[in-house]
Amino acid sequence: MLRAADSPPPGPPVLQNKTKHKGTIPVYATARKTFSVLGVRVDALQIPEVIGQMREWIARRDACHYVAVTGMHGITEAQHHPDFKGVLADADLVVPDGMPLVWIGRLRGKSLWRRVYGPELMLRFCRETAPTGCRHFLYGGEAGAPEQLAQFLKKACTGICIAGTYSPPFRSTTPEEDEAILESINRAAPDVLWVALGTPKQETWMHQHRNKLRVPVMAGVGAAFDFLSSRKKQAPVWMQENGLEWLFRLLQEPQRLWKRYLVNGSEFVFLAALELLGFRDFD
Repeated sequence: MLRAADSPPPGPPVLQNKTKHKGTIPVYATARKTFSVLGVRVDALQIPEVIGQMREWIARRDACHYVAVTGMHGITEAQHHPDFKGVLADADLVVPDGMPLVWIGRLRGKSLWRRVYGPELMLRFCRETAPTGCRHFLYGGEAGAPEQLAQFLKKACTGICIAGTYSPPFRSTTPEEDEAILESINRAAPDVLWVALGTPKQETWMHQHRNKLRVPVMAGVGAAFDFLSSRKKQAPVWMQENGLEWLFRLLQEPQRLWKRYLVNGSEFVFLAALELLGFRDFD
């Protein structure tokens, strides 16, 4: 169900994606440290830097930017689906939400101390921007999840403005439904659209709709809605920081996640080893 704040401020004109590209890498990204994992560009940034970039985009309001918060699952999906690889290539930022990507970045000489964990990025951004009047729209999750998350954020981030919430159906939406959803989001005039549809659906959704939305920033944060609203339990910090979150999540949801972690995870390790040892070039 869509829920939006009353009387939002008038939205600016539709933002066009004006990001210039040099190859498949946005020009502004070349000034940053990046590295490649199986042919996918990853920005070697930490959470404070990502937050800074998001705030800059909101201040500029020159385009609809999107951030792919991804780990080995997203990188592996890109190996099987060239179109999705293109979606990641077009993202304004692809940040490492997974210790395997952090470790590979370190091996490539990048200063990465921690991963860009989606729930942490979202909560820190909300807390830092709450006093500024930044407007947030929560899109995704199961029925009731965005509303439950909104209540949590209002308690955790004093003064936060939740411009709207929407939990889309699991089935594909019709063109008419899609247009109605986009119109509702634009009417709510958010500064940030948090998208929680799971990889690769959320990145694909952002890529497909960026030129129709008056939103400076979109960020795909996966299971952040469920974790922050306590609908699902997060792994202990020591497991997160040592690359063992996959084991915790697998034990929590074996039927849903066994293929992702046991099959796709093993494939990622094998392909990454080939690349790191110089036996195969994915670029």
